[in-house]
Amino acid sequence: MEIVTTIAPIALALIMLGLGLGLTIDDFSRVIKNPKNFFVGSLCQLILLPIIAFIIIKIYNPPIELALGVMIIAAAPGGVTSNVLTKFANGDVALSISLTAIISLISILSVPFIIFQSANLLGVESSLNENITMGGIAIKMFLVVTVPVILGMLIRTFATNFITSKTKIIQRISIILFVIVFLSIWVEEWDRVISFITRAGIITLILNVVMMIVGFYVAKFWISGMPQRKCISLECGLQNGTLAVFVATQLVDDIVYIVPTAAYAIIMFITSIIFVFIVRNLK
Repeated sequence: MEIVTTIAPIALALIMLGLGLGLTIDDFSRVIKNPKNFFVGSLCQLILLPIIAFIIIKIYNPPIELALGVMIIAAAPGGVTSNVLTKFANGDVALSISLTAIISLISILSVPFIIFQSANLLGVESSLNENITMGGIAIKMFLVVTVPVILGMLIRTFATNFITSKTKIIQRISIILFVIVFLSIWVEEWDRVISFITRAGIITLILNVVMMIVGFYVAKFWISGMPQRKCISLECGLQNGTLAVFVATQLVDDIVYIVPTAAYAIIMFITSIIFVFIVRNLK
């Protein structure tokens, strides 16, 4: 797992730097002007997603390693890919960016809390790295998530025109880095990944599809606009897999815990693209 452990934090920091390069103060102030949409999206991602993931785990009863792995991906915030696919789906891109940015910053507290509580409820606290605490993982996440985002925003402030003209390139680089991380998992641990991928694939497929449906209909109940419903659904289905891999490598020393993330990464792209084609023309 040495390659993954080395690549994941570097890739995550660069991806978050890319996120910061695309942000402005308006992306944060927009939440204050229209808090309802942001609240509904946050409710789905921060509360409903982990709860539903835990319920699915209890029903499906997978091996404990896969169960904790699923909770790690469920705790991760939405990724930058959701911004791109929200645009293709004719959704509310501005809301997608705001949700991704703010929840990514909140994640330095929410992710450790959700994972440690899940480990406690699943009775697998002994499987976690003894040298890592909730505060310790939060500090590490701050360094590879928050600091790069702030740095990216500062760079954009002093080179706005240049950064704006390179937005698509930055998005593509982020996706390439995401792919590199997961290819390294498959290449380095091919035999072990294959042995677990079927079970992980089924449970992550269920979680992914259920969350996109839940996000869409929760938004339908609380929010009238179709663009916002598309956005929230995609934010619920597309998680920051690179962040999940990084957290998993800090918490445990076994590749098995990362398998659900690898499975989810493949599944979420397939299901989200299908979703985009289904809802693209809905108004």
